[in-house]
Amino acid sequence: MSTHVEVRPGAYADSVTLLRVSRTVAGLDGVTAAQVAMATPLNVDVLSGMGFEVPAGTGPNDLVVALRVTGDAELPAALAGVDTALAEANRPTAGSGDGTGTAAPRTTGSALDRAAAPIALVSVPGPHAAVEAMDAIEADCDVLIFSDNVPVEQEIALKRAAAERSVLVMGPDCGTAVVHGLGLGFANTVPPGPVGIVAASGTGCQQLLALLDHAGVGVTSALGVGGRDLSAEVRGLATREALRRLDADPAVELIVLVSKPPADNVADEIRALAAGLATPVEFALLGPGRPDLTAAAGSVLTRLGRPVPDWPVHGSARPAAGGRYLRGLFAGGTLATEAATVATAAGAGAGHTFLDLGDDAYTAGRAHPMIDPTLRLEHLRAALADPDTAVVLLDVVLGHGAEPDPAAALVPVLSGARPPVVVTVVGTTADPQDLHRQVGALVAAGAEVHLSQAGATRRAVELLGAAQ
Repeated sequence: MSTHVEVRPGAYADSVTLLRVSRTVAGLDGVTAAQVAMATPLNVDVLSGMGFEVPAGTGPNDLVVALRVTGDAELPAALAGVDTALAEANRPTAGSGDGTGTAAPRTTGSALDRAAAPIALVSVPGPHAAVEAMDAIEADCDVLIFSDNVPVEQEIALKRAAAERSVLVMGPDCGTAVVHGLGLGFANTVPPGPVGIVAASGTGCQQLLALLDHAGVGVTSALGVGGRDLSAEVRGLATREALRRLDADPAVELIVLVSKPPADNVADEIRALAAGLATPVEFALLGPGRPDLTAAAGSVLTRLGRPVPDWPVHGSARPAAGGRYLRGLFAGGTLATEAATVATAAGAGAGHTFLDLGDDAYTAGRAHPMIDPTLRLEHLRAALADPDTAVVLLDVVLGHGAEPDPAAALVPVLSGARPPVVVTVVGTTADPQDLHRQVGALVAAGAEVHLSQAGATRRAVELLGAAQ
């Protein structure tokens, strides 16, 4: 076995590109491990955990190529594979120019100068996102900011500028949106219907999309506004515009506002605004003493005169002897927050953990765990091996943009696990990952699978009690 670590100063590529390169190289003959990544502090920790020693002085602007091969003879071919994969990933795609030999635009502003557009999607490193988003706002164009790690001061400035022009800013860190049936970011596939959603929560929005779809109710638009929009600093600047947009849409019969726990005074202001709209608004604001997302979905169905179904559960986890703690490992921040709140209300007690691996602290310089499961798989292996773990709680979020086959990575880790594993699969039957196939694979590996995150959490707490 031979290990090779190479630093390429100033050679940048985005995290999704490098994820594809790493996977391509890892599949080459003679390669047992491959990680090609920017040397952010988090990525250096990951590399160290894989047994690679990154040279001192390596920084975030440096590209690290770390390979483990079966022998020295395989190394040249592996390095050549890295170069080929990088070149292929960076190759301009067909249609990137306009067919006249003119170079493709390199900024949002220059692109909008060439052709007007109703919406711009910004997905660049967080420190550079505000400049691109402001270009869109100044062109009177709505903008979805997929980028995370955008300073809150810049978010406020963008949304104030947008409010002056009646432009909608979705984000920053807006992971999910559906605009008149068009899914953006990590959107699930749903039919149009009478519901419109304003979402200061990406996976909270997806949970509602999945629950409503299971009940046969479609969603015309789901306008993400970013998880900080209802904070005391941002004060619902984008939420106000999104509510006005949906209120003016004749296809929307009921608006749902979903959010992580908001600032109380901001929530009061938004309630007052909603009371003056022609379209009724259902509030799904998470927090202690408030309804969970499954209960909110039930309220929406009741207001629409639709029956509330039994939410599906597949498989049956069994409690294991020993262990004291519930370990939640989440790709969705809202789902982690909801699980912690529901578990506490169900009497789980202290000492349990609900980790949001999609938080900015974990995604700086690397892909979101809904795209790249590497970091969560490491935490999962550690939790399953820990004798103090009584139950593991996971989310698997499907939809466009998400990992194409999340069960394939989880099944080898889950198979034969000692503690019971409860999984929420958030998705619809029309999603590209094939909801039924994902659920079936996880159940075959021993997991108990729910559609409702709140239901999964209560079941995890039940198993926790049985283990003690």
